[in-house]
Amino acid sequence: MRTPLWTPSEERKRDANITRFIHTVNAKHKTNFQTYAELFQWSITDISEFWADVWDFAEIKSSQKYEKVIKDLEKFPGAEWFPAARLNFAENLLRHRDDQPAFIFKGETQVSKQMTYAQLYDEVARLAESLRSVGVGVGDCVAGYMPNLIETAVAMLAATSLGASWASCATDIGAGAALERLGQVEPKVLITADGYFYKGKPFDTLTNAAELANGMASLTKVIVVSYTQTNADISKILNAVHYADFLSKEENLEINFEQLPFNHPLYIMFSSGTTGKPKCLVQGAGGVLINHLKELVLHTDLKRSDRIFYITSCSWMMWNWLLSSLAVGATIVLYDGNPNFPDAGAMWKLIQDEKISIFGCSASYIHFLKKENINPMKDYDLSALREISQTGSPLSVDGFEYVYNSIKKDLHFNSIAGGTDINGCFGAGSPILPVYAGELQSAALGMKIKSYDEKAQPIFDDQGELVCEAPAPSMPLYFWNDPDGAKYHNAYFNVYPNIWRHGDYVLIHADTGGITFYGRSDAVLKPSGVRIGTAEIYAQMEKLSELADSLAIGQNYQGDQRVILFVKLAADVELTEDLKNKIRKTLRENASPRHVPALIVAVPDIPYTLNMKKVESAVTNIVNGRTVNNKDALINPQSLEYYEKILMELT
Repeated sequence: MRTPLWTPSEERKRDANITRFIHTVNAKHKTNFQTYAELFQWSITDISEFWADVWDFAEIKSSQKYEKVIKDLEKFPGAEWFPAARLNFAENLLRHRDDQPAFIFKGETQVSKQMTYAQLYDEVARLAESLRSVGVGVGDCVAGYMPNLIETAVAMLAATSLGASWASCATDIGAGAALERLGQVEPKVLITADGYFYKGKPFDTLTNAAELANGMASLTKVIVVSYTQTNADISKILNAVHYADFLSKEENLEINFEQLPFNHPLYIMFSSGTTGKPKCLVQGAGGVLINHLKELVLHTDLKRSDRIFYITSCSWMMWNWLLSSLAVGATIVLYDGNPNFPDAGAMWKLIQDEKISIFGCSASYIHFLKKENINPMKDYDLSALREISQTGSPLSVDGFEYVYNSIKKDLHFNSIAGGTDINGCFGAGSPILPVYAGELQSAALGMKIKSYDEKAQPIFDDQGELVCEAPAPSMPLYFWNDPDGAKYHNAYFNVYPNIWRHGDYVLIHADTGGITFYGRSDAVLKPSGVRIGTAEIYAQMEKLSELADSLAIGQNYQGDQRVILFVKLAADVELTEDLKNKIRKTLRENASPRHVPALIVAVPDIPYTLNMKKVESAVTNIVNGRTVNNKDALINPQSLEYYEKILMELT
């Protein structure tokens, strides 16, 4: 077995929430579980018992308890969770009403703001009262087109307290991309802001907000938060009102939390939209709540004393996940802007100054730090930091090692993966397990995942398709505008009957139980029929200082598929024949001859989604002569122009 990068101390294991959960399970069921592996196996064998115990352990508030945990477990999709239960999502997140900070906000301009749990309850109550007065209620949708502000969270809580659903996009995406998403779900109210800051500059978004509002006939009110301006002119936005004017002036209001079924629609999430119009995934209040609390309390080991911070925006499901930390009573740190402004130490200064204990980021952020030789361990006081959570895309072995060599040696590195689809994780960390380079520590509790080979047989120690063989509470209820369920079925169940195919390419390690992710399976390369995960190529390219980024795709060519590697060069570097040979040699020796690309092409930029994932599909479509739809789903859509321009050279 390989040597772990980190092993939790006996004290850390003893104090972990999951250890307390194991003791609770053992006492209740007369079991004798000692390890995570034993607990996991029970969680996917006695599925009803497991989720019932999570409900109790997380102290989920409900006005009416469930009659049974799951109806029709074998019906997949279509199993019904916790029938007869009545609860409210926002009520569970607002259970604390004291003077502990609920939110600490920091922006690029060093503007800061705090809000206690008591103040949060009061502001949510006032906004809920105002929303109710304009007709928002059960079954409606409230949408956010917002920066990562406290008011964004307040709006979500106020809307969901009334039984409305919530959908959101960050203001750093264009009006067209926002309308592609929010316009589909016909919101009654839109909350937006007058602008945002990026790299120290203010960007006015009122024109975008006006275009968005004009494109949605369903809107009856647009609420505008002041952020970059004071009392901005909002007269060009139909039915607009300033947030401060809209907020009820009544004091000491009590929130009348609507008591709703477990599967009442809570969030409408959006697929990336890189292969067509974004799909609208409708997720239930109870399912999201219980799954988030399982992940936060058991996998992340979140406690009331923690300060938790994720680099995210309200376009990404990690924002929704982060806000569920309120149910634990922890303090959430929100940041809006470029995480590397004014320099690459910005987030580490924030972690130091605010004594953040749990920090979340993407793989691309860690790879950037490594490329720039940033050494937070040396330059900042990280004594409060005990965990880093990482997601978004696969992290290389070198990325794992960088964390322990340059950030902190005694640290739980909690690499997680799942996605928007389930508003949570299939693979997760555990505070009582060791960390191995390049591996997520484990399958998440209650997630009956496997890796399938091409014959649909479970495999270990070899790459295969990630599948889930049993339902889980936070899986979508349905897709918007999909009355017969065809879109839902085709998205996950059209390959293996009654089994969820997630679309990721993984390897499950038999010795450790850990999981290595290799990227999206729809982006898997198959030269001469041999499957190659693009993450294997990227892991090697990240070692080369001459490269700032890379993108590998497969092109149909002469009856086979050839691999093309696009490289974004570091400053003042040219793609010489010597550099090409160095790239080939690195891949041949450290991966395999199959990984060596047929072509290496220099490009000015690599396309990324709004959630900072490389867009292999769009470039694959271009080089194979197919149309690219919905370029607005990219954070840098102009990057595709170069690929289209050089297409003739690639055929």
